Amino acid sequence: MSKEKKGEINELADLPHYKEEFADQLADMGITNVPDLKEALRSAEKSKKIMEELNGVGPKTIKAWKTLLDVKTERKSRKAIVPAAETKPAEKADADVEIVEKSETEVVEKGAYVAKKKPVLDDETKKLLALRYDMNHDRIAFLRQEWFRFPRLGEKWRKPRGMHSKMRRHIQYRPNVVSIGYRGPAKVRGLHPSGFEEVMVWNPDQLDKVDPKVQAVRVGGSVGFKKRQAIEQKADELGIRVLNRTG
Repeated sequence: MSKEKKGEINELADLPHYKEEFADQLADMGITNVPDLKEALRSAEKSKKIMEELNGVGPKTIKAWKTLLDVKTERKSRKAIVPAAETKPAEKADADVEIVEKSETEVVEKGAYVAKKKPVLDDETKKLLALRYDMNHDRIAFLRQEWFRFPRLGEKWRKPRGMHSKMRRHIQYRPNVVSIGYRGPAKVRGLHPSGFEEVMVWNPDQLDKVDPKVQAVRVGGSVGFKKRQAIEQKADELGIRVLNRTG
């Protein structure tokens, strides 16, 4: 019979959930008595092996045996697990860090994130770009007249033109109509979100007329892969940002 108090387990048969068939399996692992089992339970690897060999013995049973036998699992110290060389990342050897030179003034580690080229903008333009961003996210969705009544109309915007249209005349609760007050700042209208002025190109020769400080190029959709690669290569040489790169 199993004993509930610690120190009263004199034989293996006294353990809870113990079966007679476990005797031969434990003997193959060199466990024939209670002291041998206590010694094995102190090791996490041997405890795992016992769970694998004994049918019906799981983590809960092993935990109960350890409690009854007053067994404390041996744990490796943190210093033994973590090598001394890895405790201080700042002391890595120079050979472990591969340096990739992107330009004369920019040096980054391999695989590190490299910021994309930014335009040269004045303070006013930066302020207006931020204002345009906020206006775009606060602007309501304009829906055409009676879009909710006739599903075939869809949600595309169409100007109300009816002579008696209440929406056209902005009467009472009718939805808002597209008007000039919802537009963004005129100075930054049409600029890329990054602040660049977009220029369409279809061949490498057109890059000679691009100002890399304020303009970025977008390769035409009809350009083939080989010519696109040539455009991107020349753009990198001239320091021009390509908005729709292949990779």
